[in-house]
Amino acid sequence: MTIKERYEAVISYFEKEMPNPTTELVFHNPFEILVAVILSAQCTDKRVNTVTPALFEAYPTAEAMARATAEDILRFISSVSYPNSKARHLQAMATMLVDEFGGKVPDSMEELTRLPGVGRKTANVMLGVVFHKAAIAVDTHVFRVANRTGLAVGKTPLEVEKILTRHIPARYRYPAHHWLLLHGRYVCKATRPLCFDCGIQQWCKYYSKIKK
Repeated sequence: MTIKERYEAVISYFEKEMPNPTTELVFHNPFEILVAVILSAQCTDKRVNTVTPALFEAYPTAEAMARATAEDILRFISSVSYPNSKARHLQAMATMLVDEFGGKVPDSMEELTRLPGVGRKTANVMLGVVFHKAAIAVDTHVFRVANRTGLAVGKTPLEVEKILTRHIPARYRYPAHHWLLLHGRYVCKATRPLCFDCGIQQWCKYYSKIKK
């Protein structure tokens, strides 16, 4: 099987089985999804969704959050991973949004990654989810699935992102992020992957090894 055939088969499968994939984070505007994605680093979406309603009620805009202290924000997010650093990042991020972007979330990789707490993965999520650009965010799930299946064998998230971007047509890059993420979250798990229940097993290099 060529790499082109592998990509075409996997894309065709997910396009049929998961035609409208989207994030499981709950949000209502660009500022809320930015906050939620920052909070989701090394934390489950389920946990993030339990803390954001009260957080957004208290700080519904960048302007409101910028007026808060990190200690104020910490009271709302203490149950997520690394709450102290995330509280500082959120306060500083909101302040920069107000001071440099008029309180609006910017729509370029360069501007997004200037914001405190925003790395390339978070920026790509924002570009895809909010601005509908052809971006692929590589989190731990996407990284694992890409390497296991043989879609993109790379040592770093950036390497994997570049390979996926090279092989996945632009119109599929946004859904492909969610396809691989959700597949990794529920099927191709880090431990005890559900290989024998996997819909893409016939195109997966990892499965071809374990079935022997």
